[in-house]
Amino acid sequence: MVSAAKEWLDSLDDTQRAQAALPWPSEEDRHRWFYTPVDHGGLPLGRMSAAQQSLAMRLLATGLSDAGYATASTIISLENLLDRDEGWVVTRGSRRRRDPQLYWVRVFGEPGGSGPWSWRFGGHHVSVHHLVVDGVVRASTPCFLGANPADSPLLGGHLLRPLGAAEDLARDLVRSLDEEQFARALLTTVAPDDIVSRNQPRVRFAGADPLSLTPFAKGLPATALTEPQRDQLRRVLGVFLDRIPAELAEREAAKFAGDRLGAVHFAWAGGTERRQPHYYRLQGPRLLAEYDNTQRDANHIHTVWRDPEGDFGDDVLRNHIAAHHRA
Repeated sequence: MVSAAKEWLDSLDDTQRAQAALPWPSEEDRHRWFYTPVDHGGLPLGRMSAAQQSLAMRLLATGLSDAGYATASTIISLENLLDRDEGWVVTRGSRRRRDPQLYWVRVFGEPGGSGPWSWRFGGHHVSVHHLVVDGVVRASTPCFLGANPADSPLLGGHLLRPLGAAEDLARDLVRSLDEEQFARALLTTVAPDDIVSRNQPRVRFAGADPLSLTPFAKGLPATALTEPQRDQLRRVLGVFLDRIPAELAEREAAKFAGDRLGAVHFAWAGGTERRQPHYYRLQGPRLLAEYDNTQRDANHIHTVWRDPEGDFGDDVLRNHIAAHHRA
């Protein structure tokens, strides 16, 4: 990751580097993140040479598993389908409204230096963040992947479904619940129009609405699941954790190994049939994973993995500062 970040930064001219790199910590910008097609901050792929774009994608690949990188790359390519579906719109600045090159990269701090550093890759439906402290990746959230369209026809009657597993595995789980379990898991019969946490820098716990996030997780706890259902819950969780490199994903999965999975709650909203608007989330200690598929006649998926206590590694940084600045 250090090598990829350095090589990309070293390839940039002074003007590009001024957009691409900010000094540590640049807190306000570092905590900004989006999943809509707006300026995400940094240097966009479209203002890089082909060689620089390749180096930027290499950096992204260091922060994702093989499957995660393939998924993110597919999501980026869907901008071409949206361009067609929306009528090939060109903006006043003679730019494509939907453009696979409108993805931004920014590095905070000095990769491989003595202090913390981080980087972000973001654009429509992709937002990847990593914090490195003392040479170790210490935080990888928030991590967002979306897909519009969620399903696209391929030749031979096949479908392109970048986030199909996030949908199918959870639907299989909710359908396996008995009547009592389902009643506990169901938040409401009407799904929200987006993930509840949105793109706030901090997860907000507030509100009396059935869908609102609260410090004490809503829904069905894993302790109320059968062993086969708990195995299925682990598969659903894996769709979120396994988007980052294997050794990092294994470290995250260990937090919910064995009996610790019991603290994770599964909550559902909306219908349980394909093409019915639906939403679900997994919530537990240091975990919020959300999925929503309601827009475009339930053919537009948003997913996010967050750590309510440590997004952007804020908890790690507090401990780091305390350890290195004690009297």
